Amino acid sequence: MLEQASYCYLFSTPPMLRKYGFHLVLSGDLYKKCDQIKHAIRTYKGALSVFKGTTWRHIRDHVHFHIGKWYGFLGIFDVAIKNMLEVLACGHQSKTTQELFLKDFLQIIQQTGKTYEVPKLQLPVINIPSVKVVYEDHRTYASQAAIHVKESLWRSLEEDMIPTMSSKSNWLELQSKMLPKKFKESNICVAGEAIGITIEFKNPLQIPISISGVTLICEHSSAVSEPNANNSIGEQNGETSNKSATSGNFASDTSSFTLSEADVALGEGETVLVQLTVTPRAEGTLKIVGIRWKLSGSLGGFCTFDTDLVRKKVMKGNRKSKRSTFDNLKFLVIKSLPKLEGFIHHLPETVYVGDLRCISLELKNPSKIPVKKLKMKVNPPRFLQIGHKEDLEVQFPACLERKSSRQSSLRSKADKVSDGIFPFPEDTSIADGTPISWPLWLRAAAPGKISLYLSVYYEMGDISSVMTYRTLRVHFNIEVLPSLDVSFQISPRPSRLREFLVQMDVVNRSSSKGFQVHQLSSVGNEWEISLLEPTKVLPSDFLLAGQAISWFLKLKNCRSVTDQESASSLCPSEKEDVNLLSGSEMLFDLYSSPLSEFHHYERVHQRISDQEHEDTVDFILVSRSQSEENERANVFSHHICHCSVRTSSPIWWIIDGPRTVKHDFKEPFYAITLKMIVHNSSDDVVSIRCSPSDSAVNISSSGTTSAASGNEVGWHDLSLSNDIKITPDTPGTRVVKPMSSDTVPPFIWSASSSTHFTLESLSSRETPMEICVFSPGTFDLSNYSLHWSLSSQSVDRDESRTSSGTCQGHPFYITVLQQD
Repeated sequence: MLEQASYCYLFSTPPMLRKYGFHLVLSGDLYKKCDQIKHAIRTYKGALSVFKGTTWRHIRDHVHFHIGKWYGFLGIFDVAIKNMLEVLACGHQSKTTQELFLKDFLQIIQQTGKTYEVPKLQLPVINIPSVKVVYEDHRTYASQAAIHVKESLWRSLEEDMIPTMSSKSNWLELQSKMLPKKFKESNICVAGEAIGITIEFKNPLQIPISISGVTLICEHSSAVSEPNANNSIGEQNGETSNKSATSGNFASDTSSFTLSEADVALGEGETVLVQLTVTPRAEGTLKIVGIRWKLSGSLGGFCTFDTDLVRKKVMKGNRKSKRSTFDNLKFLVIKSLPKLEGFIHHLPETVYVGDLRCISLELKNPSKIPVKKLKMKVNPPRFLQIGHKEDLEVQFPACLERKSSRQSSLRSKADKVSDGIFPFPEDTSIADGTPISWPLWLRAAAPGKISLYLSVYYEMGDISSVMTYRTLRVHFNIEVLPSLDVSFQISPRPSRLREFLVQMDVVNRSSSKGFQVHQLSSVGNEWEISLLEPTKVLPSDFLLAGQAISWFLKLKNCRSVTDQESASSLCPSEKEDVNLLSGSEMLFDLYSSPLSEFHHYERVHQRISDQEHEDTVDFILVSRSQSEENERANVFSHHICHCSVRTSSPIWWIIDGPRTVKHDFKEPFYAITLKMIVHNSSDDVVSIRCSPSDSAVNISSSGTTSAASGNEVGWHDLSLSNDIKITPDTPGTRVVKPMSSDTVPPFIWSASSSTHFTLESLSSRETPMEICVFSPGTFDLSNYSLHWSLSSQSVDRDESRTSSGTCQGHPFYITVLQQD
């Protein structure tokens, strides 16, 4: 009666399809209760035609599940499995319902007594667009980390190492000419080297499932031939799929290639990336057709990569137009080639800023065919430098200590070619698994997580190889923590010509580690750094976390001059560094590699503008710490570059002369001869005018003179009368209030002290000066000024520069005593 009622709803106008399907389901349930299973299946199948293609997922799952269950009861397992497969990925159902569906489905599979393979099994869900293919042609990788680096970065690192080839000699072009048209777009791989596939598996259910025997489906052909024109790619894949679905063969090895196998346990709603490999054993062509697996060890599933949604991880040197999945997963297998393996030894995971240490790169070639003509390049060179073979033979840090002769510590840079490419010795050859090691210098230049890259180029010893060269790509990461923060403040030293006062501030930015300041150096022969008090050094205690300390030093400019001064008197034969650690005699040779190499790149990194200024100085501070792991003293180098010594004035000067003189003042005055040494530190011609000034002075009780208020400048005619008239020689006339004889200055500048001269760039000059002293005492000769101006050509070149200025005199004290 319920079935007849459903037909009434179907034939009504308009047809009531939902009531029709609902009543068919009700009638099917009653048929099942009456053991009329075939009638129940018939009514359920009729209802299924109504629910199919609608959004009524729950009732549709109910119908499929019971149809499959009833067919299994009747022993018609093929149809039963087909219906049960429709409800496996029922993520919208409750957890209890999902467990029921999966349990009954697996029971039906077990009742069959054989293994089934199902195409496009919905459990688990295979994310086809996530498929990534990783393989090695002339580019090889030392680790998984190197594989995931962008190809553009590797290409920029290797572009100067890889030889430039014409299109006629390019091995890829030559290989493509050997192939039929259909195979010209194939990827190139090497026999014996694995091709990796990464694919995403997802469990849509709220219950855990187990996946076993996950492998790739591949086809290998030993002969390179055109595919059959009558069969499309889809048809070929379809034939493979049918064969796989009925064969039940899950062997992982064949005579032409080897497959890896993986087992995966997926939790509730979990997504897992599965990595699989296929290793071709013989030359020919290899196609990756799809993937197969087993669900709960009972049901086999497989999926073919027959959609253009597969996204290949591009490893080609040149960008090609987008190709189909069939081409992306098709490879031309060439004969076995040598392949270098690379390992980094003594690599720390965490270091502190400035940490300098030697690590080693080990290269090994398992093949009997040797590789030769090796070249290497690293990036970034600010953090990583290539060492020299002898660095491995000397214990660190002894290899950095200063030798008896500075010249002996200088490294030859003849083996370094342009662009940072390091060629190995010409006789270097690697084969038969015999490893070689090469030192690398690591310096943590800045805090943060740092990525380091290294590429090794090598050529095949077998000249018959189609692929004549390969590259080994090495990538590793380190974490750099803060250590010492070093800053400098530089100001001219008034009492010394071409000398500066330097304040060095050091702050320990580390959160827990202590550091010991050891050595300070100024870079270049033109600068000499020393302590203001040579006998005073820092105690050998560690500078703890958060602590700060300051030093005061003197910096001397030792650049050669062209005038009166002798270069030998200003530039020592060998500049000494400052040892800031008491009780320590060991100094590091900062002119040797690798410190000199690292300093070069620090200068480039810290450069503010492209224009180099000669009035800057670089400093290198070396500190040490005691390692808690192996009690080895670590070495840290801190490079502070382009510290400006530039002042607003381009001239330096100093007055030189006797500090103490004796005179019998029975004579009316005494003339004392001085000299002023003036140096032009700029690259321009400077015009200089010296203008002494005579002032009324007060004589203190201590005998020291100081200028009185109302400082009157200019040259004056002195009279012995009580009333003095002063007539300045400057333009205009000025009347000055008469001064008593008690205020007559004890000294005056002679007319010869007023001079005007021109200084060329980076030159010095001595100018004579003279004072006339009328009474004993101690006098400050700072009552003069220097007026300077740049040449008009210099101002035209750089309008932003100050063209002129006035500098007041430096203090210079002279004591005049009465001669007995």
